[in-house]
Amino acid sequence: MHVAEIWRYPVKSMGGERLTTAVVGESGIEGDRQWGVVDAATGLVLTARREPRLLFAAARLEEGSPVIEAADGTRLGGDEELSRWLGRSVSLVGAAGRIGRYEASVDRYLDDADWVTWEGPLGSFHDSGRTQVSLIARESLHGWDRRRFRFNVVLEGGSELSLLDTTVRVGAARLHVGKRISRCVMTTRAQPDGIERDLNVLRTIVADLEGCLGVGAVVIDTGPVALGDLVTADV
Repeated sequence: MHVAEIWRYPVKSMGGERLTTAVVGESGIEGDRQWGVVDAATGLVLTARREPRLLFAAARLEEGSPVIEAADGTRLGGDEELSRWLGRSVSLVGAAGRIGRYEASVDRYLDDADWVTWEGPLGSFHDSGRTQVSLIARESLHGWDRRRFRFNVVLEGGSELSLLDTTVRVGAARLHVGKRISRCVMTTRAQPDGIERDLNVLRTIVADLEGCLGVGAVVIDTGPVALGDLVTADV
């Protein structure tokens, strides 16, 4: 099994950037989920579960800071521009030294069901401290566009489930793969470039894959990773 794609998502729930190399740091790929859009009214970090319009912006890093553009190319360079674009008062905040608070509907499919909130890990805007790096095998995507799922690493040459409950080396980094990733309504949302709303994505994941797609890993040892790097068992 080897690394076929590497992705970094600087701002939570926005599109990201495809890389040829990356550094896996203590909280995951450096720069990944290190910023979030916080709703001034609730103090919650917005995600595409609550605010699907986030999927129609993308972020990349330039000199260590996120540059955000809407799908039409409009630069969203400050809190005022982000607030106007979303139609609510928001601010872009960094994850350093913060614990993010998130929300999700208790029903995978319905936005008008009850919602619950929880706290994520310190220092990054991942939903869970058990998923600092997310991995999927290309063969496991069932033909779906991988941008629906925001994976960090796309693998080729086997199943990501074979890595579950093991410690592996990916390039120079060492990861412990400890969980399958539960999926929600975000996977069904429309996105730019012809990705249309499709409830059958989530229905299939629930019916055939126990509601999970991909695996989550925590960082044991940091280091660089590059396209083509082998994924090997740590012995």
